[in-house]
Amino acid sequence: MRRTIVILAALGYFGASLLLVAGFGYLWHRTDPAPEQPIAFPHTVHAGNLRMPCTFCHVFAELSRHAGAPPVQKCMDCHRAIATDREEIRKLTRHYEEKRPIEWKRVYAVPDFIYFSHKRHLRAGLECSTCHGDVAGMKRVRRVSNLVMGWCVSCHRARKAPLDCPTCHK
Repeated sequence: MRRTIVILAALGYFGASLLLVAGFGYLWHRTDPAPEQPIAFPHTVHAGNLRMPCTFCHVFAELSRHAGAPPVQKCMDCHRAIATDREEIRKLTRHYEEKRPIEWKRVYAVPDFIYFSHKRHLRAGLECSTCHGDVAGMKRVRRVSNLVMGWCVSCHRARKAPLDCPTCHK
């Protein structure tokens, strides 16, 4: 009798864990793949027409595991004088003058138990477009890769990158 209870408890625990992970995965994939941002940043102009490299604005990508959004000051370095009459630049200027960060909506996110380093991938020679697609051609940035384990593993296999579990699972 006791053994049956232990087995049922273990099955219940693992079943509940599986449902929880599946639920989070389902919710993550149900999020808007192209969220509307507080300021309509034109990647088509900056990364497209002007051919600014991603790391010009996303400076943290080369230095840490997170690419992050640039601080408002970075934008204002140019936009104190450029396109100041445009509404989106006026929004940007208000954030800057009020010392308010811009609350960008995430397009990509991985679960907490995954370790992903932008720095590591850039140092390995990957282009940002490998995972993020042709951002320079997007009117609104959208998620193009699902970042599920199989997708990442197939990329690691193709590039002969490490496949051991602790590389990504922390």
